[in-house]
Amino acid sequence: MPSKVNNLVAPYEMVKTMWASILVLGPLLARFGEAKVSLPDGCAIGARPVDQHIKGLQAMGAEITVEHGCFIEAWAKRLKGARVVTNMITVTGTENLLMAAVLAEGETVIENAAHEPEVSDLANLLVAMGAKIDGIGSDRLVIQGVDKLHGARHSVVPDRIEAGTFLCAVVATGGDVTLRNVNPSLLEAVIEKLHEADVSVEEDENWIRVRMSKRPSTVSFRTSEYPALPTDMQAQFMALNTLATGTSQAVETIFENRFMHVQKLNRLGASITIDGNTALVTGVHKLSGAKVMATDLRASASLVIAAMCADDETLIDRIYHLDRGYDRMESKLTAVSANVRRIKGSGGEQ
Repeated sequence: MPSKVNNLVAPYEMVKTMWASILVLGPLLARFGEAKVSLPDGCAIGARPVDQHIKGLQAMGAEITVEHGCFIEAWAKRLKGARVVTNMITVTGTENLLMAAVLAEGETVIENAAHEPEVSDLANLLVAMGAKIDGIGSDRLVIQGVDKLHGARHSVVPDRIEAGTFLCAVVATGGDVTLRNVNPSLLEAVIEKLHEADVSVEEDENWIRVRMSKRPSTVSFRTSEYPALPTDMQAQFMALNTLATGTSQAVETIFENRFMHVQKLNRLGASITIDGNTALVTGVHKLSGAKVMATDLRASASLVIAAMCADDETLIDRIYHLDRGYDRMESKLTAVSANVRRIKGSGGEQ
């Protein structure tokens, strides 16, 4: 229970592998009046500064220092409502400020808020716990602070990125697969691109069926904030495009260093060139197995997709990245006849 929290420090050892660990800052500060959180690492996909988190909390009256560029220390007897306008759309920034604002005194308005489904899902949970939030699903959230929250029962929104990853895997490898317990309405941009790839797609309220019996057509895309194609699906679509017919263009607008999987895909035989934030993919007829190293979460998923399409064996190292975003991925893939297994290597799991 939160009342039994006796340590308000989140050390580097605890948060070093996952950027989302920064999300303990707002709740700890709002609930206990102080917090000390190590700056997290996570995937090396580009700069993800926490300045918008700090700016918003300071607007709500928090005193914040950054110790040696390593720890964020924050204090506030009680946060005060404020109007916060973020300089950029930030999912974790919106979530941190939202969780802090629900226990702040008075009204808080978050302008330019992220409205990804995960943000709305968090807001709905907070409302079920007694928070007062208007504007859920929009870029303007209005929060009336309450004195305390209470327990609630909530079903987490289905993971649209996990679902999108498996859809791309089916298209790349071929087959007929139905995903259940998904929300197709959250995957409209992904499904639109699958149609462009000449995939047969059927859907209902909580399932999606994809059928692919031929080589897909390439699809060009540009990543952007929801409801556009998410940056977290860029690598998976690129893996699909490596074996598609024709040439495609992928433009990455969110993170400046999110093409680290390109070198690995080319090692498997793909034909991809990079110019700034644009990747040009020319489809090839086959990929060949090789030993590759995962660099981040979604890059790991793209390598799994490419490896399932490649001749011979592919060994993917450093899959701890993969496990942060996919629950027992190899079990789910083997259930639909993929030849995937997890082994222990000298450097850990592979």
